[in-house]
Amino acid sequence: MVRGVHFLVAATFMGLAFSLAYAYDPSPLQDTCVAIDDPKAAVFVNGKFCKDPKLATPEDFFFSGLHIPRNTSNPVGSTVTPVNVAQIAGLNTLGISMARVDYAPYGLNPPHTHPRATEILVVLKGTLYVGFVTSNPDNRLISKVLNKGDVFVFPISLIHFQLNVGHTNAVAIAALGSQNPGVITIANAVFGSNPPISADVLTKAFQLDKNVVDYLQSSF
Repeated sequence: MVRGVHFLVAATFMGLAFSLAYAYDPSPLQDTCVAIDDPKAAVFVNGKFCKDPKLATPEDFFFSGLHIPRNTSNPVGSTVTPVNVAQIAGLNTLGISMARVDYAPYGLNPPHTHPRATEILVVLKGTLYVGFVTSNPDNRLISKVLNKGDVFVFPISLIHFQLNVGHTNAVAIAALGSQNPGVITIANAVFGSNPPISADVLTKAFQLDKNVVDYLQSSF
């Protein structure tokens, strides 16, 4: 009897642990939860107020414009067009989003992470060198060159990047397992934080001269 109770308790905790480990976005409890800014007569679910499902319209689930090339005239030579709950209110509680990424020749989507989502990327045009780095202590780089029609997966929260290695523009579409995956661009976060991280921290962490750290911080 005692052994049976112990097994039941262990099974319960294992189920709870599995739930906590894999359920990043809450499962929806209704068919729709269109996000709105006005809290009047609304229900607050997963960080957004929800419209009465009976008042949902097709526009709540619609976005247009991913076919439009974006301007990549910036220091890194890439532009991300997100389509998440901020663009499609009807995505609220559904746990998915997507993005278009445009790359100039040799443009880079810099090393970054999505703290709340795994990403799957498909190349629509061009040739990309992509990769991600595994966690400590191995920090192993897993990378590959992708061509049109190729697909690559970046596991949740791991640092990853894409570089256009072709002579022409490139385009990719990404799908992400969260309505709001978040983005932490490593260089921006480390050298462009507000207020700045102490130069003493960065010189020791990166084994750089303080003048180099000062220059990098001024660049961001």
